[in-house]
Amino acid sequence: MDRLDAMAAFIAVCDANGFAAAARRLRVSPSVVTRQVASLEQRLGARLLQRTTRSIGLTETGQRFLERARKIVADLGEAERAAQDERAAPSGTLAVAAPVLFGRMHVAPALSRFMQKFPHVNADLQLSDRIVNLIEDGIDVAVRIGHLPDSALIVRRLGETRSVVVASPAYLRKRGRPKHPDDLARFDTIAFRGIVPTADWRFVAEGRELSVRVAPRLVTNSGDAAVGYAIEGGGLALALSYQVRDAIAQGALIEVLSPFSPPPLPIQAVYPSSRLLSNKVRAFVDLLDKTASWQFS
Repeated sequence: MDRLDAMAAFIAVCDANGFAAAARRLRVSPSVVTRQVASLEQRLGARLLQRTTRSIGLTETGQRFLERARKIVADLGEAERAAQDERAAPSGTLAVAAPVLFGRMHVAPALSRFMQKFPHVNADLQLSDRIVNLIEDGIDVAVRIGHLPDSALIVRRLGETRSVVVASPAYLRKRGRPKHPDDLARFDTIAFRGIVPTADWRFVAEGRELSVRVAPRLVTNSGDAAVGYAIEGGGLALALSYQVRDAIAQGALIEVLSPFSPPPLPIQAVYPSSRLLSNKVRAFVDLLDKTASWQFS
């Protein structure tokens, strides 16, 4: 630790612009700081500071060494805090964001289990189908569906779902079934902006992506409303399989155009950075990873 103590003393001298001020920050005598910096220079075989009677300044070698020393000391501090954090039980407020319907159906129950396991954790669950900015909105971890753009976010894959086209049995008896995505122009359609923000529905035909422009009778930002209108016979709705799995199992909806379904979409937990990751975030993501059965084929 002598070498690290010497680095910390050198950083303190640079930050405080003097040995006496650095000693006060470190709560040691000025002579101790002087010896630590001198031993560091001797070990390196290079002068780090230019000393005068009135001020100190960095040499070129000192400037380069200061940058590296700051990182080394910061990394050590982070490692110590992480080790201490792992020993402590998760506590504080955990802010979680998720899509409205998926959050209500799947994230909220998982968060409830987490809070029961860790009684010192409070939770702030924010449900919205818009993509929130984790840093600006103060979100610790978000559950997102779909492919994410390249970013600095850390991603943990938790499952997958797929987009499906569904309609009620009554609507299909009345209007017939589409055989190909190009047939959609003859049917009433229901659009949920949370899946496709535009009027283009995407499929795969003969191994190639196919985009079909629809003119929906109902456009909504609510997955519940879109699925509910489809159950009532309003037309063909584009939904995610987790949203309609129960309705299909109960016979309230029927999937059509399944041979043209695009590849599944990932369900992921994302958080801003692995550096200084709190144990409450780490514990929650680990719980999701171990217990969430989010495979919706």
